[in-house]
Amino acid sequence: MLKTISPAAAAALLREGGATLVDVREPDEHARERIPGARSLPLSRLEEAELAVHDGKPVLFHCRSGARTAGHSDRLSAKVGVCEAYIVEGGLDAWKQAGLPVAADRRQPLELMRQVQIAAGSLVVLGVVLGALVSPWLYALSGFVGAGLVFAGATGTCGMARLLRMMPWNRVPAASHVVGAE
Repeated sequence: MLKTISPAAAAALLREGGATLVDVREPDEHARERIPGARSLPLSRLEEAELAVHDGKPVLFHCRSGARTAGHSDRLSAKVGVCEAYIVEGGLDAWKQAGLPVAADRRQPLELMRQVQIAAGSLVVLGVVLGALVSPWLYALSGFVGAGLVFAGATGTCGMARLLRMMPWNRVPAASHVVGAE
């Protein structure tokens, strides 16, 4: 289990050049908003990536709220080996609350999971409205979307996310600063 470090202590360590900061969120999240200098190493690609960039320095892991890093602490710990490693307590949200710098690129598309939530919610509402106004058979649209969400949650495979990933606005090249992609 990795120890936690406060955002202020993490920022001090980074300023001194004594640590490597690693963002475990997906590339679309990292591209939209990130801590300057953070390297991208998505949890979904953790096993295939090399983490030889730390040069013996401590490694600081962060996500949006700290939940993903805490939930995968054992996997992250195994990735860094004997190197000193920490989880930034509260993640990017706590970093921002502490008034620390964040690089944001609002030209990037919304994070994929937010797009899924917007699309799924819209289809459910549409199904209910059409079911009430046009035909009760159209309630099936809401049921279909709900079943898809249950399937995605149970299997970790989201068809809507796959479909949205192929949309033109999401075909922006992923962040080129992914750990191991250099």
